[in-house]
Amino acid sequence: MVTVRDVARAAGVSAITVSRVVNASGPVNAITRERVEKAIADLRYVPNGMAKSLKSRQTHTLALVLTDITNPFWTTVARGVEDTAAARGYHVIVCNTDEDPQKELNYINILVQRRIDGMILAPSSNNTERLDLLSRYDMPCVLIDRHVKGKKMDIVRGDNAKGGFALTRHLIGLGHRDIAIMSGPVEVSTASQRLDGYRRALAAHDIPIQPDYIKYGTFKEGSSEQIVKELLAASPRPTAIVAMNNLMCIGALRALRAEGLRVPEDIALVSFDDIPQASSIYPFLTVCVQDAQKMGQMATALLMERIADKAASEPQEIVLDTTLIVRESCGAQLVKNAGIHR
Repeated sequence: MVTVRDVARAAGVSAITVSRVVNASGPVNAITRERVEKAIADLRYVPNGMAKSLKSRQTHTLALVLTDITNPFWTTVARGVEDTAAARGYHVIVCNTDEDPQKELNYINILVQRRIDGMILAPSSNNTERLDLLSRYDMPCVLIDRHVKGKKMDIVRGDNAKGGFALTRHLIGLGHRDIAIMSGPVEVSTASQRLDGYRRALAAHDIPIQPDYIKYGTFKEGSSEQIVKELLAASPRPTAIVAMNNLMCIGALRALRAEGLRVPEDIALVSFDDIPQASSIYPFLTVCVQDAQKMGQMATALLMERIADKAASEPQEIVLDTTLIVRESCGAQLVKNAGIHR
């Protein structure tokens, strides 16, 4: 049986350092942590407390690793995962990374030790090391909502480019040409795909792309205030804003109000992803939605297939359609009443 000392010897570190990595119980620099993780994977080391689960190789437990459980989109995804898993006799451990790659790595280490049967992961970055670690442990994993460059894996996601295109094209159809976008982190696939849709919509209507209209945030409400200030300082000032997720949209709405601007009378605002309050707060938000619960259900079903037969087929990419829901925040009603934009 492989011991902590065996891992320490292979990694060239002390047993205490191995323990810190295994239990996420103390500081270890990135280079040392990588050596220890490689030694653990190469030697197939499993903590003593996990030995019993190795006999059956199943714990009937899945993990759902999300980036922001406070976002209603992810809450709905989690509901789809839990309902589908429970119907098949599985429990789900839900972890929240806060878009922090280190927290994500810590969770993966802990979950591997617990010998979960499989994982559904919303990756926090394009870093492939975490996924390589899962591969070394032969851990079935389905990515959800986001892909990672250079990794061909099972994934269930929405058609982000189509959604970004639809939102932008809708604003163009209302007469807007000065359209800004509040994007998420450039390294996150959902942000880059939605931004691509925005750019393609502008190009399709011969509208020049203005760099000052493209701003990057954190996919959280708190980043909206500074972005709105920067957009309002642009010349000419944009007449419409596309927010690339629901929380950024709510933050933008509050920031615009703080600047004394009315939505949609002074500036139009649309968003990717719905929220429970989108049809009840004023102005009612125009959104492009994806079926979050279905995304969770399909990711779980796909993971179950992998658990049953890991080599069943090539990795699958399931892309769910998006739907544009037109409400007041885009200014469509103003255009209809006036007959022209503005």
